[in-house]
Amino acid sequence: MKTFLMHPGRDFETEPASTASKESLPFAQDIELDVLLDAAASGDRFLREIMSAACARAWTNDIATIRYRQEILKDCLANPGVVRGLYALALEPFSREHSWNFSLYGRDAAVMVSSGVRTLQVSLDVLERLRNLCRDNADRFASPGFRQFFATLERNLDDAYLAAARTDLDTLTFRHGLLLSARLGEGGKGVGTMLRKPQKRDLNWIDRLLTPGARSFTLQLHPRDEAGAQAFAELEGRGLVLICDAVYESAEHVLGFLKALRAELAFYLGGLNLKESLDRIGETVAFPDPQAERGRFHCRNLRDACLALTMEKPVVGNDVAADGRPLVIVTGANRGGKSTFLRSVGLAHLMMQCGLFVTAESFSASLRSGLFTHCKREEDRSMRSGKFDEELVRMSAIADEIREGALVLFNESFAATHEREGSEIARQIVSALLERNVTVFFVSHMHAFARSFLEDGRTLFLRAERGEEGRRTFRLREGAPEAKSFGADLYRRIFEQPAAI
Repeated sequence: MKTFLMHPGRDFETEPASTASKESLPFAQDIELDVLLDAAASGDRFLREIMSAACARAWTNDIATIRYRQEILKDCLANPGVVRGLYALALEPFSREHSWNFSLYGRDAAVMVSSGVRTLQVSLDVLERLRNLCRDNADRFASPGFRQFFATLERNLDDAYLAAARTDLDTLTFRHGLLLSARLGEGGKGVGTMLRKPQKRDLNWIDRLLTPGARSFTLQLHPRDEAGAQAFAELEGRGLVLICDAVYESAEHVLGFLKALRAELAFYLGGLNLKESLDRIGETVAFPDPQAERGRFHCRNLRDACLALTMEKPVVGNDVAADGRPLVIVTGANRGGKSTFLRSVGLAHLMMQCGLFVTAESFSASLRSGLFTHCKREEDRSMRSGKFDEELVRMSAIADEIREGALVLFNESFAATHEREGSEIARQIVSALLERNVTVFFVSHMHAFARSFLEDGRTLFLRAERGEEGRRTFRLREGAPEAKSFGADLYRRIFEQPAAI
């Protein structure tokens, strides 16, 4: 059986979960992804690992997969109690109450079979309750993913199958002993050992009294006969080893299904937790509209989800229409919302391609092959290199990894040197990226750099609003860069005395 709750026709790979850090999520620090992951995990380490794995693999998802997950998540948001119940059931075989290790390596046959049968018995009970919960609530789910999952359970776990499986597992506990057959070989040794299904007359004492059987003999060992006990153990093991592989494969298949279900439901449980956190602070969400066509970007009231979660209140959003303009240059006064907007763009793309909602009234964008960020860093305290050298090293690493169709976010990049040199380096890098069909959002105070793209029709200029007396609205408006630094704002804020009350 397959779950298929993350992809329409294949399993969800969780391998990057334990290593989803700087290597698989190099942009995490710059867009403050940890805040989002913490809200989604709600203190559960496993949920956090699964969400990290989903983020690491987001850029391989196509539009069909994104919409597939969106529909499933909508069902989850409409039925949170049922989904949490399904997750609890999927988690049950791996809880502390059933924390024994299922392993068939390095054990004798009796222990291996016993462990496998016990695993299957617990899992079978879980599967039946899982099927019943799905059956009772099937009419409340409309997504193709859940419909397919429910049909799989009904098809593979009907009452007749469950009853037969329980009977077989009860037989494999060998409470009435093992029935083996063998023939004599050379030297009087037993060969051709075969494990037999118990006869009906052996299952209870009434049948033994009323049913005639073949002539038999009983050998009873002395309690201190260690050699005899070892010989019988070897004989028992010779019979049980014949079914070890079958029991192992069956248990592995059932546990594999429940593990996959646990992992895939964990992603949607993370989505539920994130939505509840945003609801508590009054932030609204919308499901984005992914576009196959290149060069699409349009948002209305797009907000930084991580900033809202950190401040625990709704934040200011922005409206941007940049369809057909793969370069967006953001200028304006400090503390005007430029960096916040840049983070919101990166988060929205990531959340969209994971199959999640975004914090916006609407969001529509082209799929990206990857997300890369290049933001200013603090001075290297080890003094191994200067800030500008460090920026170039990071840019070189991005150039080695970037592919056509990616998204790059620059924040005050190449400003560690003088403006003329920094502007020229930034211009050449951005021009090369545009030639490779890479979308660029660039926050900069370098007027020479911004001015070099004034006549380029592929560029959208945004400027941070500045009200009277330097008041910040934290909104961005379309507008060409201005050749001034707003130093008067800083002077008044630092040196002027506040008005007397």
